[in-house]
Amino acid sequence: MGRLTTHILDTAAGQPAAGVHIRLERIGDSGPETLTQTVTNSDGRCDQPLLEGERFTAGTYQLVFAVGDYFAGAGVDNGEPRFLDQVVLRFGIASPDQHYHVPLLLSPYGYTTYRGS
Repeated sequence: MGRLTTHILDTAAGQPAAGVHIRLERIGDSGPETLTQTVTNSDGRCDQPLLEGERFTAGTYQLVFAVGDYFAGAGVDNGEPRFLDQVVLRFGIASPDQHYHVPLLLSPYGYTTYRGS
C-alpha cells in the first residue's frame, strides 16, 4: 500500500524545522477538504504518514505549512505582513500504491520541494 509523508528542513538555520503545523487537504469539486492536521517533531518529520491505506487514493491534494508561525517562534522577523506565512503545495497522486514523499526545504524568504522517496 502507498502512503504520503513529508519533512521540513530549515535551510537557513541548518536544522530540521520542529513544531510546524501542517494541514493536508484533498481538492474536490466543492473545494478543499481537510483530511488531517499535525505538527512536525524534533526531526522535522511527522510521527506517522499523513495518509495511507484505503484513504490514500488518486487525486489532487495540498499540504499547507504554517511557516510564518514557525519563524516567529524562532525569533525570525520576515516583515509585516509576513513574506511567507503559509506555504501551500498542491500536487497530484496518480499511483496510490506508491510512496509519495513531499519534503519542504525552507528559509525565511524562499522554499523548494520535490518528490522524494
